[in-house]
Amino acid sequence: MFILANLLNAIASVLDMILTLYMWIVIIQAIISWVNPDPFNPIVRFLYQVTEPVFYRIRRVLPLAFGGIDLTPMVVILVIVFIKSFLVATLHQLAYRLY
Repeated sequence: MFILANLLNAIASVLDMILTLYMWIVIIQAIISWVNPDPFNPIVRFLYQVTEPVFYRIRRVLPLAFGGIDLTPMVVILVIVFIKSFLVATLHQLAYRLY
């Protein structure tokens, strides 16, 4: 069973790193959106391509633009924190119980 425990532990660790990286990408995208970025800049295009599909889905369900302020990145960050505290923690605990 230790092989399955190690696999679950590794999946939880990788998922935690991916979610942390995506959270930082969302934060950087939100900060860059405060200024008028060059839409042809490759970094701005990458950030837009990575975050906009998630933002679009949330904006469809919850219209979160109030007075020119878009709160969608805050919702995405809250969802990421929830997933990290629930799913990642659950996978780690399940892995430790299998040892």
